[in-house]
Amino acid sequence: MAVILDFAAQVAQMLVVLLLAPLLTGFVRKIKARLLRRQGPPLIQPYRDLIWLLHKEVVLAENASWLFRVAPYLIFATTWVAAALVPTFGTGLMFSWTADLIAITALLASARFFLALAGMDVGTSFGGIGSSREMMIASLAEPAMMMIVFTLALMAGSTQLSTISGVMLSPEIGLRISLGLALLALIIVAIAENARIPVDNPATHLELTMVHEAMVLEYSGRHLAVLELAASLKLLLYVSLIICIFVPWGLVPTGAGHAGYVIGAAAYAAKLAAGGLLLALFETAIAKMRVFRVPNFLGAALMLGLLGTLLRFISRSL
Repeated sequence: MAVILDFAAQVAQMLVVLLLAPLLTGFVRKIKARLLRRQGPPLIQPYRDLIWLLHKEVVLAENASWLFRVAPYLIFATTWVAAALVPTFGTGLMFSWTADLIAITALLASARFFLALAGMDVGTSFGGIGSSREMMIASLAEPAMMMIVFTLALMAGSTQLSTISGVMLSPEIGLRISLGLALLALIIVAIAENARIPVDNPATHLELTMVHEAMVLEYSGRHLAVLELAASLKLLLYVSLIICIFVPWGLVPTGAGHAGYVIGAAAYAAKLAAGGLLLALFETAIAKMRVFRVPNFLGAALMLGLLGTLLRFISRSL
């Protein structure tokens, strides 16, 4: 019976991240609209957009290869797996041993690789511009992410997320300078990886600024629906990652039973809403930066992660 409950909890986590991802995107859009004194779209508008795109006909370029057709499903699959590995309402689930920070980083890098190839496949100028900018961002975001992983691994003695969240809950950790630096670096990486303001504006299609939208500009129908869902999953993944590592309160251990999982799910929903609110406030209060300033922005994340790692080597109390 315990094995069945653990398996059901793991399946529930996979479904929760899949179903909540469009809702988080709609929530951020709604809050931003309210902050700008507009009514904004309803919360369920991303679901409507996905259903509408699924019913649309797929239009493909004549020179599109098999990679252009397969890439959306590969990107969605890798992103969904990575998002489902991050503990949301409980730790120690059936597949929690695979929830490794390095594995999640590798899955996200694989999705980015296929997206960049798909953007260049048709041969349009927009796709090439978006792919080159995406690789430029990745060349700085991935080293910064690895520095964050090293800092957390030195702190917890493991890169496994359930272990890290358990260590963060222990009273011996407390407030650490290295953890603060890692948190700031992870927030910067999350903003850049999800093409949010100030790195990119997901609500526009301006040639001089767009990164992610340039790579998916040639997609339509169900292919575009899958890519949009993958983008929402990626945003949910990074918010869940920050919650799991730095705000782990409310995560229930394995075998907590139905009541424990319900409490954990409620705590996760509340923290997810708080994360979406903070993201909307940040994007409303800041302007988009120029493209050539993005390396400086991500360079700050790399330096913060490196400083956090060095502080752990210098002193175990920092």
